[in-house]
Amino acid sequence: MAKYYGAIGFADTVEKDPVNRPGVFEETVLERNYYGDVLSNNRRYEKGDGLNDNLNVRNEISILADPFAAENFVKMRYLTWLGSKWKITDAKVDFPRIVLTVGGVYNGPEE
Repeated sequence: MAKYYGAIGFADTVEKDPVNRPGVFEETVLERNYYGDVLSNNRRYEKGDGLNDNLNVRNEISILADPFAAENFVKMRYLTWLGSKWKITDAKVDFPRIVLTVGGVYNGPEE
């Protein structure tokens, strides 16, 4: 079983400028580092709209969670692995571990 160490991005939605632009929200991301294990390592190419196929992974990574991760697992947006940021599609809490399933490449806001 391979080991994991990397950053996990937690997104929080905040009002951008409540005085001049009320009702406009944006996500701010906080990154925290975690240790864990890679439970499964799968990849799949899907036909995309463009010339190149899209790479999707369906990896499961089990992290050793601290109280912050356990309380904020719904805010987890991405994790860094093999030099890229991958979108977290599923999180299963089994304290003290959280099993994360990752999908495609993450393209949202970063820290």
